[in-house]
Amino acid sequence: MQQLKERILREGRVLPGNIVKVDGFLNHRVDTALMGDIADEFARYFDTNNITMVLTAEASGIALATVCAQKYGVPMVFAKKAKSDNIEGGLYQSDIFSYTYKKKVTLIVAQEWLGPDDKVLIIDDFMAKGYAMRGLIDIVQKAGAQLMGIGIAVEKGFQDGGDSLRREGYDVHSLAIIDAVDGGKIVFREDC
Repeated sequence: MQQLKERILREGRVLPGNIVKVDGFLNHRVDTALMGDIADEFARYFDTNNITMVLTAEASGIALATVCAQKYGVPMVFAKKAKSDNIEGGLYQSDIFSYTYKKKVTLIVAQEWLGPDDKVLIIDDFMAKGYAMRGLIDIVQKAGAQLMGIGIAVEKGFQDGGDSLRREGYDVHSLAIIDAVDGGKIVFREDC
C-alpha cells in the first residue's frame, strides 16, 4: 500500500535495535483516515463479507481492528494480556513472548465472545517475529473457529514472523513489509 509506505518513510524512525517507530500515525497517535484506507485495502484482499469477527491483541492493534470491524459490519474482539475481575466464565488462553515488552504474557479471550461458528479475520498494526499472531491463531484453534486470514499493516520481514506463518500455509497479507533497516534507512520488500 503506497500511502502507508510513504507515511512510514516520511514519519517513521529507526531506533537502536532495529525498532521501527510509527507511533505518530499508526499506534499511539492514530490517523483515523489512514486506518479507514487500510481497512479498505484489507477488504480488497480478504472476503470480509464472509467473516463474523475481527480479532486482535491488546493494545496497539485495537485502533486498526476497530476501524476494520466497523467497516466490515462485524464485532471486534481483542485478546487481553491480563485477566481482570470483570471477565467471568471460561477463557481461551495462549502464552506468548512479547517482543515489544521483552517478557512472557498470556493472551486471554472470554469463551462467550469466540466460538466454533465464528469466521475470524485477525488484524494487527505491526508484526516482527509473529509471537502475538501465533497466540491469536492458538486461541482461534482452541475455540474451534475458522481462521479466514491475517491482515498486518506493517511487517518487519527481516524478522521472519510473517514468512514463517506463510510457509505454514496461513494467509498473511501485509501492506508494508520492511525487509531491512540499513543505516537507519527503511527498505521495503519490493525495493530489495
